[in-house]
Amino acid sequence: MPPAQPLAAAPIQPVNKGAPLLTVQDLKVYFEVGGNRLLGKEPGVVKAVDGVSFDLRAGETLGLVGESGCGKSTLGRAVLRLLPIHAGRVVWLGQDLAKLDDRSMRGVRRDMQIIFQDPLASLNPRMTVGEIIAEPMQTFQPGLNKAQVRDRVKAMMAKVGLLPNQLNRYPHEFSGGQCQRIGIARAMINEPKLIVCDEPVSALDVSIQAQIVNLLMDLQREMGMSLIFISHNLAVVKHISHRVMVLYLGKIMEIADRNSIYYDPLHPYTHALNSAVPLPDPDQERGRSRIVLKGDLPSPLNPPSGCPFRTRCPRATEICAQVMPDLLPAKPGHLVACHHADTPRGN
Repeated sequence: MPPAQPLAAAPIQPVNKGAPLLTVQDLKVYFEVGGNRLLGKEPGVVKAVDGVSFDLRAGETLGLVGESGCGKSTLGRAVLRLLPIHAGRVVWLGQDLAKLDDRSMRGVRRDMQIIFQDPLASLNPRMTVGEIIAEPMQTFQPGLNKAQVRDRVKAMMAKVGLLPNQLNRYPHEFSGGQCQRIGIARAMINEPKLIVCDEPVSALDVSIQAQIVNLLMDLQREMGMSLIFISHNLAVVKHISHRVMVLYLGKIMEIADRNSIYYDPLHPYTHALNSAVPLPDPDQERGRSRIVLKGDLPSPLNPPSGCPFRTRCPRATEICAQVMPDLLPAKPGHLVACHHADTPRGN
């Protein structure tokens, strides 16, 4: 097993300043729950993603943060059209994915892949590692012969830190970190342009998390793909991301470059998330003051009026209950949805 390692200090991959690779416009993903129309009882509606818009450029990593139930994973899967979209547009290289039929969408999927949260559960236990990694090539590159497939599988295994002679083993013979490396190899074997990383390190030990994050950054530098990185670990998101988007009950609270989000946040929810990140220095950790949010996350079936964060916000006033704030630029490249973004911190 590779030795434990800290998060790398190397700079992240520069972003291509050209046209966006991906454009998401006013995306909405709703789910109906409960109810029985035969008995006249209308179902409830969960607005898991409610009007989200952003761009993603080639080679860029966008981090998604927020509490459980804020819509991060739903947003990531909707972008890949793994979940139905209620409204809005997902434009990939100029194509509106909602307008593509299944056959056309299949051609796009080679360039859009996903890495799942649970390493072992995402792998077929009846297939060998070689078969798992080779499966996407058999789908999208059927013209390759067996020797070519085997060579590419071995080369990819070496890239992600696995021994090529392990390709005939089964997933249960590997550790959690090794299984996640298998999942990464499968996602990258066709050299996609976009990978959605759906909490890829949350099920791993801290030292293994660092290895996987550093591996993703190394592969991004080598292959140039874009990442949407979803995580509860704000330190990891800060390390790997160019920009960070903060979600709360399906809406964007703040989006900016990683340094602005962590060192100069404007939304009170972002302040609270930063306050929850432990500091490595014990003296600083003991002496810091924390922001403790009151109450639990409201039900997405019955969200608060106005700003969804107002029921837990220390800055909330009457206007917060009446009007949902627009996501507006507070500084160049720094957008925030808050009526009191200019209120001094702590007030």
